[in-house]
Amino acid sequence: MTNTKVVAPALAVRSVRRSRGLTQQAFADKFGFTVGAVRDWEQGRKRPDRAARVLLAIIQSAPEVVADAVARIRRSDV
Repeated sequence: MTNTKVVAPALAVRSVRRSRGLTQQAFADKFGFTVGAVRDWEQGRKRPDRAARVLLAIIQSAPEVVADAVARIRRSDV
């Protein structure tokens, strides 16, 4: 028996961003990513790490939950 691991396809970051109608910069700002990371993910140079993939999945279904959490963190960092 072969022990192969099934890996889910990478989340389409560009699709998630475009579904929100945001530029790369606006998406990065709103959800706490760097614009460089968003650009690298979309161009296939890098794959989002596990935590980023979780956030992207939540952004896909409940974007304001993530945006609100990022805003609260930013306010507490002041």
